[in-house]
Amino acid sequence: MEKELQADVYRDLADAQPLLSLSARVDVAHTALLVVDMQNDFCAPGGYVERVVGKDVSACSAIVPRVRALIDAAREYGVPVLWLRACYRPELLPVSMRTKLIEQGIVDICCDRGSWGYDWHGVQPLASEPVLEKHSHDGFTGTGLERELLVRGIRTLVFAGVQTNICIEATLRHAHALGFYCVVPADCVASHTAPAHEATLNNVRFLLGDVTRLDNVADQWRGAPAAPLSTTAISNGES
Repeated sequence: MEKELQADVYRDLADAQPLLSLSARVDVAHTALLVVDMQNDFCAPGGYVERVVGKDVSACSAIVPRVRALIDAAREYGVPVLWLRACYRPELLPVSMRTKLIEQGIVDICCDRGSWGYDWHGVQPLASEPVLEKHSHDGFTGTGLERELLVRGIRTLVFAGVQTNICIEATLRHAHALGFYCVVPADCVASHTAPAHEATLNNVRFLLGDVTRLDNVADQWRGAPAAPLSTTAISNGES
């Protein structure tokens, strides 16, 4: 049955008429907000990225008010909010990620379950919003994210969170390959490495989707009839 569902939705996405404007792409009837890795280990002073990787997390923490405002807008206008949450215990990682950590001599665990680093940073889901734990940079691999989107009739993903050039980009590229429209409010994503952040935004502008801003997305939602809130949940855990 699930294979039939997936085949039907893939066919629908492939056969659907192109959505030729941002307003059409972010219509509340078929859009979801995906919040990626807003966790202490990625965003907070003293977290894994600052303490182990040695990167400046100030940009990641600075987006909290704008991410919160985007989440509030999504909830107000009936746009489903889904959450990706990293847990990078070595035994859960693909061998490619594990090997890179070994080569770098890193033994600390990023976003270990039950740790402060695993906790949300500045924003958090409602009990009714799906939280999908991931064990790689790609939010689709092994998480059930694709099914969550298919059962809701989602055609467009709006991305918020961190890191722009790593987990946002990996997940966005997978979404794009599956046929989903991808929209990135540039002021709601961040990275510890500014040039890499800008490179991802340029990739999205060029080929993979839309780069816009929080206010523009919220204005598009505000101008549309509110969508009914979905009660379905299959969770595990510039223009």
